[in-house]
Amino acid sequence: MAPQQRRFTRLSRSAALIATAATALLVLSACSGSSTGTATDSGLGFTPADQVADSAITVWVDAAREPAVAAFEKKYPNIKVNKETYDGNAGGSGSFQTKISLFDQSGEGWPDVVWSTQTNDASWASKENNGQQAFAAPLNKGWFDQSFLDGFSKGALDPVTVDGTVYGLRNDLAQVVFWYDQSLFTQFGYQIPQTWEDYAALSDKLAAEHPGYILGSVGDSFVGTYVYYYGAQAPIFQSTASTFSSNFDDPKSQKMTDLIDHMLKNGTLVQDSVFSADFVKKYQGKVLGMPGPVWYTGAIFQSKDSLNVPAGQIGAGVPLHWNGDSIGTGNVGGGVWYASSHTKNLEAVKTFLQFVTSADEYQVDLAPGYPAYASAAQKWIAKQASGGYFVGDFEKNVTDAAGEIWSGWGYPSFSPETAYAKVVVPGLAAGKTLASLTSDWKTEMVNEAKVQGYTIQ
Repeated sequence: MAPQQRRFTRLSRSAALIATAATALLVLSACSGSSTGTATDSGLGFTPADQVADSAITVWVDAAREPAVAAFEKKYPNIKVNKETYDGNAGGSGSFQTKISLFDQSGEGWPDVVWSTQTNDASWASKENNGQQAFAAPLNKGWFDQSFLDGFSKGALDPVTVDGTVYGLRNDLAQVVFWYDQSLFTQFGYQIPQTWEDYAALSDKLAAEHPGYILGSVGDSFVGTYVYYYGAQAPIFQSTASTFSSNFDDPKSQKMTDLIDHMLKNGTLVQDSVFSADFVKKYQGKVLGMPGPVWYTGAIFQSKDSLNVPAGQIGAGVPLHWNGDSIGTGNVGGGVWYASSHTKNLEAVKTFLQFVTSADEYQVDLAPGYPAYASAAQKWIAKQASGGYFVGDFEKNVTDAAGEIWSGWGYPSFSPETAYAKVVVPGLAAGKTLASLTSDWKTEMVNEAKVQGYTIQ
């Protein structure tokens, strides 16, 4: 489908307010030659740097978000952007925090905008460090219009809200649904599962009747943590502002551990990364179905570099949940844009953030995932559904799942992915069961929490 060309009209609702604030700061800085004002009197919730009119903004993105910058530059050619590509903090690498800490030590060099694949960075980016004010600027204390912030889907900004203050803007939601290949389900005469119990029972039938076909992978750290345990509402990663807890003995945790071990044993869950060449080589045309985030649409199923499934086969079922329980699906990323409190061009940063999170030119026409901004999400999902690629209740199930993300998962200043990658991935590869690894997995997460200063419960 050809991209729709639309004008974005929300960007300057409070441009006059920001321009006035910026002008005042320029006048004051011209007199004093140094930063002026305080977080209290700035009207923004933080102490702004001396503003430099028309200064370039430095934006950090991963490779997948480069189109967002290109779309912005096309729409706003008069705003100069210095784009720097980094790993996007993928896999909980910690590169975002490490780099910012170095700038905090030197007192200079901060980027103006940072993209992160992780939803837990607000826990550290909202705190002072090395005598510097928090890197992430508050967005709901006078800088951004509340009417704009209210446009995000319900709960979308919860992971980046600390004590009532919003420190980042979600780019997309990453709700999990059950993806299925309707042609294979029809061929085999199977029913699409709706519960984890259905899923496990289906795995036994598939293993016995069609060996070699699969129902998913646990070879990626984001899958084992966010798709399976998060989706099972298992309390293995919970936190408050100062505490952390991990409970693998909870019934839902134990049931998920047993389910994964059972399906690894019967061969319907595999250990290959879904992004690996081996996964494509071994399982192209053999994925009956698998739970996964909404961004699997373009990244896995439609991608010519991945499964490249023809149109008219893939559908999105309801999120898997335990029999008798309400749906509480997982969330796999859904990256975040952060604005630096040290920026010297408030107006340009605001314009950039509003564009990349809500403008049709990026979020509807180019973005690979379900937008966190509600109006863009409606258009995005309608566009996906109208293209004729997906089958079944794709639009309804994906949209419903956006409001069914489990609220019990934690967002501390570290990711569960690092411990999973360190303990579980090599352990499973060595032939160990997941049940035999959960104790070490928990210990690794607890140790990370202690290093970050959390009290263990």
